[in-house]
Amino acid sequence: MAMRRDSLKADSIAKKTGQLPGAILPGHRIVAFYGNIRSKGMGILGREPKEQMFRKFAGVLKEWQAADPSIPVQPALHNVTITAQGSPGKDGKWRLMNSKATIEEVISWAREHKCILFLDVQPGHSTLQVEVPKLEPYLKQPDIHLGIDPEFSLATMPGIRPNQRIGTLDAKDVNWTINYLARIVSENKLPPKVLTVHRFTRKMLTNYKNIKLDPRVQVVMHMDGHGEPTLKKDSYHDYIQTEPVQYTGFKLFYEYDPKPKPHHMMTPVEVLTQLTPKPLYIQYQ
Repeated sequence: MAMRRDSLKADSIAKKTGQLPGAILPGHRIVAFYGNIRSKGMGILGREPKEQMFRKFAGVLKEWQAADPSIPVQPALHNVTITAQGSPGKDGKWRLMNSKATIEEVISWAREHKCILFLDVQPGHSTLQVEVPKLEPYLKQPDIHLGIDPEFSLATMPGIRPNQRIGTLDAKDVNWTINYLARIVSENKLPPKVLTVHRFTRKMLTNYKNIKLDPRVQVVMHMDGHGEPTLKKDSYHDYIQTEPVQYTGFKLFYEYDPKPKPHHMMTPVEVLTQLTPKPLYIQYQ
C-alpha cells in the first residue's frame, strides 16, 4: 500500500510542476563519457589514463556549454558494470559483473569530478529482473543512475552468443525496470532516477507505445549506432524521433564515427542544429 500512496503523491507533485524535486531533466543536458574503467576496448572511459581522460572531458563539457548556453551541462560517467561476455561462464549466462572494488573506484572517480554515474547492464542470456537487483546497493545512492542495453539482451535467443546478433527488450522489461527504480526512489526518498535505454534498430525495443512513464524515473531513449553523420541522423529520426518515449539521447564514437575518411564525428553545434528533438543526453564512447 505504501508504494501506491507514494506513487499518488509523486503524481500529484509532478502534475503541479511537471517535475519532481531534484529531477535532472529537462533542466540540464547530461554529457557522459562511456566505457569501463578496467577495459581499453569499451570506450573513452578506460581507454585513456584517468587524468588525461578528465582533461579531455573538461574540454568537451566546455564545448557543449558554449554550443547551448541556455541549459547547464551535467557531467556523467557511464560505466558498463554488468558486461556481456564472449564465453558462457559458470552459469551459462554469458555476462560478468564488475567487482565491488571496480564499482567503488568508478564511483570515486565520478564524485571527485562532480559527475553523476550511470551503471550499465548488458544482461547476456540472463535477464534484467535477475541482474538489475545486484546493483541495488549502488542505485540507493542519489547520484547513481541506470542504463540498460537491449543489444546484449539475448534471453529470447537460445544458442546466440553476444555480438552474433543484436538482442532485444520489450516494453514490459522497460516497465519492470521503471517500477523497480521508482520503488528505490520512494523507499529511499531520492530525487528521480535517469534510465537510459540504448537503441539503434527497431527490433531492439518492441512495443515502445506500451512503456508506462513514472515521474520518479526519467527515461532516455538513446541512439547509439555508429557511422557517418547521415546514417546516424537517419537512425535518430527512425528509432528515436518517430517512436518517442520521453527524453532522447545521442552517442558519438571517437574511434568509429570518423571512419572512413572524410567522415567526421559530429560536433555539439551539428548535433543541436541537425537533430529534432535536441538530445538531452549525450554520450561519448
